[in-house]
Amino acid sequence: MSPDSNSKMTGAEMAQYIDHTLLKPEANRAALDTLCDEAVSFGFKAACINSGWVAYVAEKLKGTDIAVCSVIGFPLGAMGSAAKAFEARQAVEDGAQELDMVLNIGAMKSGDLKTVEDDIQAVRLEANRPVVLKVIIETCLLTNDEKVKACEISQHAGADFVKTSTGFSTGGATREDVILMRKVVGPRMGVKASGGIKDFETAAAMIAAGATRIGAGAGVAIVSGAGKLNKPI
Repeated sequence: MSPDSNSKMTGAEMAQYIDHTLLKPEANRAALDTLCDEAVSFGFKAACINSGWVAYVAEKLKGTDIAVCSVIGFPLGAMGSAAKAFEARQAVEDGAQELDMVLNIGAMKSGDLKTVEDDIQAVRLEANRPVVLKVIIETCLLTNDEKVKACEISQHAGADFVKTSTGFSTGGATREDVILMRKVVGPRMGVKASGGIKDFETAAAMIAAGATRIGAGAGVAIVSGAGKLNKPI
């Protein structure tokens, strides 16, 4: 999709890129109810929540086309692989159709690539396709070389997407990182831009750079901004 076509995207078209997200620890049932209502009203691709809420959200979204997405090992990725695998299995049993796991960032920074890959594979084994597995590489904490390796490992370990950020660290998605990630994984793997995306223009720029999914808590504001651009991206 060209930059010009992104700038002309409708709100409904943009909604199909968005994982409508609520990961704040203080989120309560009323907030999750609002998230689900908005997901249905605007036609978002998925509702993304912490694993403890999966069963509740899956019941709320039963009978809709909205996917239930659970984060795994969130937000640090620093727990053992067995713990991540258990969380993944429970989330799928509770109704998650997509999982966004945080890779082992410390192992990545240590150059321990086998541990990074084994960690992803442990989750993949507990969440066979058609469950969608996205690996959060936390770009703000990695060098470009580490980003490349993280993408290559995620692809080799059987992930379906690589994702920029948790939104809980020192930075979020950048256009440059999305371009790099897309270059590494090629056309057959998804790239999810997440963290700090709050308006239509930024979301469209990420899609133009190669993102096939947008993670955002500001989904309503993003789709409501469709058609308001004054210039191509």
